[in-house]
Amino acid sequence: MSQPGQKAPPFGLWERAVAWRYLRARKKDAGVALISILAFVGIGLAVFALIVVMSVMNGFRTELLSRILGFNGHVYVAGALPLSDAQLPETLKRIRAVPGVTQATAMIEGQAMIVGRGQITGAIVRGVSAADVKATPIVSQNIKAGSLEGYGEGDYGGDMMLLGQRLAVSLGVGPGDAVSVIAPNGSSSAFGMSATQKDYTVGGLFSVGMSEYDQAFAYMPLEQAQLFFGKEGGVDVIEIKLADPDTASEAKSAILRAAGPGASVQDWTEKNQSFFNALQIERNVMRLILMCIVLIAAINIVSSLIMLVKNKGRDIAILRTMGASRSGVLRIFFMAGAAIGVAGTAAGLVLGVLFCMNIAAIQGVVESVTGAQVFNADVYFLTHIPARIEWHEVGLIVAWSLFASFVATLPPALRAARLDPVEALRYE
Repeated sequence: MSQPGQKAPPFGLWERAVAWRYLRARKKDAGVALISILAFVGIGLAVFALIVVMSVMNGFRTELLSRILGFNGHVYVAGALPLSDAQLPETLKRIRAVPGVTQATAMIEGQAMIVGRGQITGAIVRGVSAADVKATPIVSQNIKAGSLEGYGEGDYGGDMMLLGQRLAVSLGVGPGDAVSVIAPNGSSSAFGMSATQKDYTVGGLFSVGMSEYDQAFAYMPLEQAQLFFGKEGGVDVIEIKLADPDTASEAKSAILRAAGPGASVQDWTEKNQSFFNALQIERNVMRLILMCIVLIAAINIVSSLIMLVKNKGRDIAILRTMGASRSGVLRIFFMAGAAIGVAGTAAGLVLGVLFCMNIAAIQGVVESVTGAQVFNADVYFLTHIPARIEWHEVGLIVAWSLFASFVATLPPALRAARLDPVEALRYE
């Protein structure tokens, strides 16, 4: 509270009181109130949409990245010499000794046709040892039917296979059922390319939560894959997992030295570069579009304040004649407009965060009420809508919304501050 004769401080009590008074609706200001409400709702919805969309896109990227890098390797070593049976044990030993390496898996991978109960479909068959399958949590800890018991046991690894759950459903088979696997063996005859066919028993069904993998992949023991695909004496690739996938580029040189002469090394950023670049571009474009929507919503504040200034011309003149400065009038209308932006931003922030934190439950409610599948795994790769709130990004969204609101408030506030009290009172 300022003393008599003392200049009132900026944004003081009387300025806040007048700004609040102007925000309250009256009959003659019903139009201003309606536009202010629309501005509040618009900013709130824009902030809500921006938080939800960016959180879902972050969730998509995180979920896809975790599943892709959990199911696949972070670094791959190829080359005939280091992957031969004679060199393979020592090569694996040296690679596993590289700092940051958590798993090194010798693997054979080939395309094949799998025949089930009257159904046939293409699949990617991976030949991996039982120990390496058990050391891959995204597979071993997501066996939905059957088990790993018996996998890799018997002559040349036995004849037990693991199928992706969606692959098994498309074939109409389950644990204990027999399937026939057919693959070209590389030799030709008078009738064309010859093929290898063998019957296997389904031991277990895995589901990694990504339809692309659950629909297309199957596992067989490494020794059996070497026989079936005609690759005795070596493997196709050594798949390496790191403690931190982001260090793959830095670890390549050490892994290449450990792999020895004749080896070539590729990391996951090179193998999936176009995919993740597309995700990043889409994310940046979506952020830009939604930030423009926030800006458009904030422009409604300009309309409401212009009408407010027009309606309060007489009040502004009286305040000026009573000693209010131009800057004081500017601050009053700035606070009136900024309050709309702050309230709308806060409402959008709360709604957006609550929505993202409960998105799985909301998805379930919508699907149970409508009876329709909101999130089709065949289209979106994942079985649920992911959302990951990155608080630094939420902070940027809030800061942008407040900045847009404050900037939109300035033009009508400046117009109010420049109003000539004589002209305003002339026709009163």
